[in-house]
Amino acid sequence: MQPVLSQQEFRQFQGMIFEIAGISLSNEKMALVAGRLAKRLTYHQLESYGAYFQLLRNPSAPHELQIAVDLLTTNETYFFREPKHFELLRNTILPPLAKVSRPVRVWSGASSSGEEIYTIAMVMQDVLGDRVWDILGSDISTRVLEQATQGVYPMLRAKDISPQHLSKYCLKGVGAQAGNFIIDKPLRSHVKFMQINLNTALPALGEFDVIFLRNVMIYFDTNTKRQVLARMVPLLRSGGYFIVSHSETLNGITSELKMISPSIYRKP
Repeated sequence: MQPVLSQQEFRQFQGMIFEIAGISLSNEKMALVAGRLAKRLTYHQLESYGAYFQLLRNPSAPHELQIAVDLLTTNETYFFREPKHFELLRNTILPPLAKVSRPVRVWSGASSSGEEIYTIAMVMQDVLGDRVWDILGSDISTRVLEQATQGVYPMLRAKDISPQHLSKYCLKGVGAQAGNFIIDKPLRSHVKFMQINLNTALPALGEFDVIFLRNVMIYFDTNTKRQVLARMVPLLRSGGYFIVSHSETLNGITSELKMISPSIYRKP
């Protein structure tokens, strides 16, 4: 019989993921937590979620803790999600940057399985061509970063990619990869993935012209949002753009960015 997640056990996982990643899981996420962790209980032959929580607190089980974090922090993503942001990137942000002598740099702070990163890369290649440019994709989940690095996706994920971009930047999988498509290696060469926890001190990353942090801030409380922005905004160049999702706002969170339009901010 499948164990049932109690309110007390759920609160333990709420506290754990907030402590590690700064993510505030609402009470409505109780079923999601139970569903995502159920297979790990089966794998370890545990009779309760409380027993699994105790396993995660064992210092000798860091690999299992990473698996749990991966399961609880991975969210849906797809190519060309919220397309107006990529229109802005193509038509407004990148053309002036095509004239600068230094490399153009973009950071996706929660890149998940890579769809956002490779969407950005397609647009940057369209506009910048042979100019020197690079993209950093970061996430707290090692599992999705491994998938992103491979750049292999089921054909069903290609539905939001234009035929022109599919033809130019993607390869149809054959043999063992039949039914998949693969991001072209020259495009992938501009991209680097790195595990980064935005809730802790950031490594030396350099400066960026654009930072995407979409569909992330909705999981943070106000204080955590302020701390995350205090770490990230100093890495944005003057005049650079900070982009969140259409369902998010930075109003009242930071005075270092000016809102250009809903979800679009710029550093003076």
